[in-house]
Amino acid sequence: MPNQVTLIDAGTGNLRSVFKALESLGARVLLTSDPAQVAQAGKVVLPGVGAFGDFMKGLRRRGLEAPVLEVHRRGNPLLGICVGMQAFFEVGREMGEHKGLGLLKGQVAHFPAFKELKIPHTGWNQLWPQRDSWLLRDIDAGQYAYFNHSFYCEPGQAEHVLAHTDYGINFASVVQSGNLYGVQFHPEKSQRVGLQILSNFLLYA
Repeated sequence: MPNQVTLIDAGTGNLRSVFKALESLGARVLLTSDPAQVAQAGKVVLPGVGAFGDFMKGLRRRGLEAPVLEVHRRGNPLLGICVGMQAFFEVGREMGEHKGLGLLKGQVAHFPAFKELKIPHTGWNQLWPQRDSWLLRDIDAGQYAYFNHSFYCEPGQAEHVLAHTDYGINFASVVQSGNLYGVQFHPEKSQRVGLQILSNFLLYA
């Protein structure tokens, strides 16, 4: 059985679907916004939706920034979903410039203006793995996940990119640095592929 996983409530977005997806995989899920509980957590999932700046403000207002950094410092597995992944980077440029957690070098930038592609990038798109990782175990190249975002991550170190996705440009859709993982898409809405990635995180990270 997977160990207990702590699901952080930073005050943005509906966490119910992420909670239920983790539960369906046999995890014991602790949903919390309590900094003390996060600081003591083992495996941690940080989901997020909406604007980067609002998400970071919510994280800091609830006193959750330091506990998340402590989880990372200890080397405990930490998974960011959507804006939760974006928060790992140094800076986000949505509606101004906002400081991220700085756990990964790089920035979060807006998609260019495309002639034939709509922004936000919403719907199913393909994952193209770039290197091996437990997180992508049993995920074949070209399988689909569900996205909904207008901003994308530009990692400062290419080795942190586990998979990229093509939407006018190739952008990092899965990242990893040690026990720090991030997915730009919504695994809880990505059917088999999403559940497989969450299962891999619970079992192997």
